[in-house]
Amino acid sequence: MFLRQITDASLAQNAYLIGCQRTGEAVIVDPERDVDRYLKVAAENDLRITAVAETHIHADYLSGARELMEHHGVKAYLSSEGGPDWQFEWAQGNPKAHFLRDGDSFHVGKIELKALLTAGHTPEHLSFLVTDHGGGATEPMGLLSGDFIFVGDVGRPDLLESAAGQAGKMEPSARTLYSSLRATGELPEHLQILPAHGAGSACGKALGAIPTSVLGYERQFNSAFKKALTEGEDEFVKEILAGQPAPPLYFARMKRDNKAGPALLPEGRLPQPKHLTMAELSEFIGAPKTAVLDLRADRTSFMQRHVKGALLAPLAGGKLPIVAGSYLQEDAQILLIVHDPSEVDEAVRQLVRIGLDDVAAWVTLAETQEVNDALMATQAYITTDQLHEALAAQPQAQVLDVRGADEYAERHVKGALNIPYTRLAARIAEVPKDRRLYVHCGSGLRASLATPFLSRESNDVVLVDGAFGKIAGDLKTTGSD
Repeated sequence: MFLRQITDASLAQNAYLIGCQRTGEAVIVDPERDVDRYLKVAAENDLRITAVAETHIHADYLSGARELMEHHGVKAYLSSEGGPDWQFEWAQGNPKAHFLRDGDSFHVGKIELKALLTAGHTPEHLSFLVTDHGGGATEPMGLLSGDFIFVGDVGRPDLLESAAGQAGKMEPSARTLYSSLRATGELPEHLQILPAHGAGSACGKALGAIPTSVLGYERQFNSAFKKALTEGEDEFVKEILAGQPAPPLYFARMKRDNKAGPALLPEGRLPQPKHLTMAELSEFIGAPKTAVLDLRADRTSFMQRHVKGALLAPLAGGKLPIVAGSYLQEDAQILLIVHDPSEVDEAVRQLVRIGLDDVAAWVTLAETQEVNDALMATQAYITTDQLHEALAAQPQAQVLDVRGADEYAERHVKGALNIPYTRLAARIAEVPKDRRLYVHCGSGLRASLATPFLSRESNDVVLVDGAFGKIAGDLKTTGSD
């Protein structure tokens, strides 16, 4: 058996290529939409992808299952659990689509994948037991656990409500997850846990940075999993729902599109953005539906000079999809500002994975520094230790705290308005426009991403850059105002 974990660091997402080396057949589990990566790895290892499987309808990226089935002719194995509202609508009636229920199996060469219903994160969620019959095994070696069990955490059960807007789903989902976790008691200790996400994903609150684990270890040291196995249902529900990070706005769109069917890439190819001249740049900026994403990591240099209306969306660290998915409309025509042309391909891939396909053009950061000052802007900013003095000089100003609700509840600036930075576009009506706005977070990073978006709505926005702990003590309080 061949097994390779293929990781997208920007979304902390794992796909799995599993192949039978006797027959040369392979399955890809939970692929993203730019499927050329998986086809390349398979070919390099003398395998051909003949099947694709999904653990569930994903919320954090667009699946590549439809792309593989319709552009590359592979069979798709999809859940038919969860009831009528949780079916893969795009695959219904397609002869290459095979629908699985709890206990069903399929084979790729001598490799068996057996579906287990592991609902809770979503109603239709399946995990797959993997058995290498070609190697003589009579028991499974691993569990492709999707968003069910992670290293150090379990899948969050709140997204149907917090991201997809289905009121009243959070607590029942948590109770279902509790039952699913307890039902793993019959599985052997030696099973490798092969999760769909790692540290940095918004699909949990305490995911570990180790790529895989073992079931017996997770039973002992995964806090949420252990709580489900050893404590009562009510205690588990309370703990698993507390402190979950606010999901980015694009999660709701991913659920919708992965259910109805992600758009196919034209001829299976990624967008090829055009390199703009500076004359073309001036025409692009401000045109209807256009958006400018500045991919630099240095937020201070961005504040000092950037293309007018640009959003700061660092390519490194997974912030590009968060910013673009939180602040852009899905039909936005996108211009990338890159340090180097070699960054364009990776940026395009990160955007396509969340359904932002109209990546029209790019320019380099150095080129933008040569354009007319009328096309450039600056962003006001102060440090956290200057906030006390700034508010004393302008007491009518509003402090906007873009941290998570749990961080805010623990300690916050008196009178501060709290809206997590990933939810600002949906709650922009709550942000006052008749006074100066001071925007802060825990370190300055999240605030620096939010501030350019807010500046498109108001001219009087100031970034408070630096550690929250340096804000003067008499400005802070504990708990709600």
